[in-house]
Amino acid sequence: MKFVAFERKLQGTGASRRLRVAGKVPGIVFGAGEPVMIELDHNALFHALKKEAFHSTLLEMELAGATTQVLLRDFQMHPYKPQVLHCDFQRVDATTKITKKVPLHFIGEETSPAVKLDHCTVNHVVTELLISCLAQQLPEFIEVDLSGMTKGHSLHVNDVKLPAGVKVVTHGKPNPVIATPVEPVAEEVIVAAAPAADDGKKKKKK
Repeated sequence: MKFVAFERKLQGTGASRRLRVAGKVPGIVFGAGEPVMIELDHNALFHALKKEAFHSTLLEMELAGATTQVLLRDFQMHPYKPQVLHCDFQRVDATTKITKKVPLHFIGEETSPAVKLDHCTVNHVVTELLISCLAQQLPEFIEVDLSGMTKGHSLHVNDVKLPAGVKVVTHGKPNPVIATPVEPVAEEVIVAAAPAADDGKKKKKK
């Protein structure tokens, strides 16, 4: 994905406030060289942030007539307004090694024995993984095939086929669960007790 940025001359809280009033977003680009203060068009950035690829792939930033590969590293939103307040990008090259979260795309769930034969539902325990790789090897997403899932057997990190050069960072957990089948809850049929028989007889008062 491509986006256009402009050099930001003025810094400070007051300057950033004026930028936002003018429909701009202050930002910074760091890594592989000197940090550069930038500004971006708010509406273009706001719509780009809604796209999954903008968060998890290498981006081409056009700045002062030159194109540089960067990664979105962070952004801040207004507490209650649909407004982007600030964004951070990391400049990368062929030797840059990164650690970043990427989304998981699950496929084959409907055709798995757990769902098709045993009528289980599949619980996606995690929807993204923290990975380590060279920036040039960063995948947009990781595909997780659930077509072989059976009742009573969860799918773990070690079961996921990773792209070349990509390693999962698990922070000490040996083999975390990615997805697990959940068996259907058996419906209990409750039969109401029949009311006591009334013989219609009443005791006579003496």
